[in-house]
Amino acid sequence: MQKLLVPAPSDDKRWRMVTATMRRHGYRRDALIEALHSAQEAFGYLDSQSLQYVARSLNLPLSQVYGVATFYSFFTLKPPGEHTCVICLGTACYIKGAGEIIASIQDHFDLKPGQTTPDDRASLLTARCLGTCGLAPSGVFDGEVVGNLTPENVAERLEEWLDHAG
Repeated sequence: MQKLLVPAPSDDKRWRMVTATMRRHGYRRDALIEALHSAQEAFGYLDSQSLQYVARSLNLPLSQVYGVATFYSFFTLKPPGEHTCVICLGTACYIKGAGEIIASIQDHFDLKPGQTTPDDRASLLTARCLGTCGLAPSGVFDGEVVGNLTPENVAERLEEWLDHAG
């Protein structure tokens, strides 16, 4: 039985990357996480159109695709801010003060995990573990892993991002 191919939602060339990932995996249902990674990499986040396209292409219920996208912390359903700050909440980082860093960000910037500043300048995210336990507490600032974080040096980085508003 031949698999019916689902047309991409638009002519946007980024859909080709998502389609290629699913094709490489034979449109198998177990390619779901790879397909979602590909869509998020292409578009920056997973919107409803991306979730629906992946669900139809892999012949999965939308509820299952949404469930996977919301279960794993590395997927986001909202567009990120211009800058992203990811604080590791793994055991080593948490023991060494990650909770205090998050609390400090909330107090000083009124920014909770999963939120973006009203001006879309910065997003605060958390990760279950970055695998950088020797640098605990650690985080990722615009793709750069930084260790030995303190509430003060994280605040400095965020202030720099927010003060340089275009």
